Amino acid sequence: MRPAEYRDFLVDVLKNSSDVQQVQIIDGGKHPYALSVAVGGKERRWQVIGQLADGAKHSTPTAPVTAGPPGYTAAPADGAPDAWLAGVIGAAEPADTERLEVWSTREGKSDAGLTAFFHNGERAFVRLL
Repeated sequence: MRPAEYRDFLVDVLKNSSDVQQVQIIDGGKHPYALSVAVGGKERRWQVIGQLADGAKHSTPTAPVTAGPPGYTAAPADGAPDAWLAGVIGAAEPADTERLEVWSTREGKSDAGLTAFFHNGERAFVRLL
């Protein structure tokens, strides 16, 4: 999915979360497609990076494919930030999303973030800055 589209989706979803005090888009700077989210009195900044489906071109939009929302596990706002964000996304039941992979649960733990896999073959990577 294109990063600006997914960032806008995240802003809408986060605005409806009871855990969120404030959410705003961060334009400019060294991290494009970023947003700031205030949760539990802490600011967290996220960047969205997109990957098109195989064979897709930036010049033409990829048709969305809907096949039901992903499974998810709700996580507390004071826990792992990427697990919390995945829970918020999953609770929104996005029909275009196949699954969500939380990076902090990977073996050998990497940076905090998540990958959203879409039914149309695209991906969005959301990393904590």
